[in-house]
Amino acid sequence: MPKGLAATKAKRMPRLSKDSQMPAALQHVLWRLDRLERQVRTLSELVRDHAEDSDRLVTIVAEDRDVLRRELLQEHQAKLRVRKRARATGPDAELTSQEP
Repeated sequence: MPKGLAATKAKRMPRLSKDSQMPAALQHVLWRLDRLERQVRTLSELVRDHAEDSDRLVTIVAEDRDVLRRELLQEHQAKLRVRKRARATGPDAELTSQEP
């Protein structure tokens, strides 16, 4: 193991009192367990943040979808009004209005 890595690893391992007669292997297992617990906590936070972001994205998309639907509906209704006016003022409309 490179010198720098060993020093870093030693710094992160929990310090036990000098009176402790715990074997090095057990100390290493405890350090690994602590490290895994920290990683699980970090991963849980990341997953929670991702879920919140996904919820926000779903809400935004739903709002955009509703706005787009309303805009398309308004455009469609405007086209229908134009067609209706064209039918009412077209050449056939004059003939039907002159008949008894």
